Amino acid sequence: MPASVSSLKNLDLTLLAQRLGRACQTRGIEITTAESCTGGGVASAVTAVAGSSAYFASGYVTYSNAAKTRLLGVATQTLDDHGAVSEAVVKAMVAGACRESGAGLGVAVSGVAGPDGGSEEKPVGTVWIGWGDANTQHAERFHFPGERHAVREQAVREALVGLLVRLEA
Repeated sequence: MPASVSSLKNLDLTLLAQRLGRACQTRGIEITTAESCTGGGVASAVTAVAGSSAYFASGYVTYSNAAKTRLLGVATQTLDDHGAVSEAVVKAMVAGACRESGAGLGVAVSGVAGPDGGSEEKPVGTVWIGWGDANTQHAERFHFPGERHAVREQAVREALVGLLVRLEA
């Protein structure tokens, strides 16, 4: 039975990752990650669980725009038009990660973790997270409080919760 999103957000990252692993195995689905500001934190949380190779084959850390284009197929025009921290880019990132890896579900994260890099439109703490597969994606914008470490940890947690919500629906 699916848990409420608020109860999932209260779980320790390790417990979230363990629950995600069980859900992947129950559904027979492989997941992938495409990360920018979290620098591989989502993949690290997932692979901290013993046996994660059964449902996690690959993840992408695409910190630069060039890497987003080269590894995930994000169009340069999309990056130019919307910026790396945008709905359009995380949707393209998750679609590309699923396409390249063959995974049935993925998550993409791009944001401004700080302490620099923010703007009036996209202040520090702004993070877009996208979930989906090669064909269909959904993205949400978040504004996480705190310094760099806190922003990144909250983004990792939200990424894992979003994967779980989709698998347990």
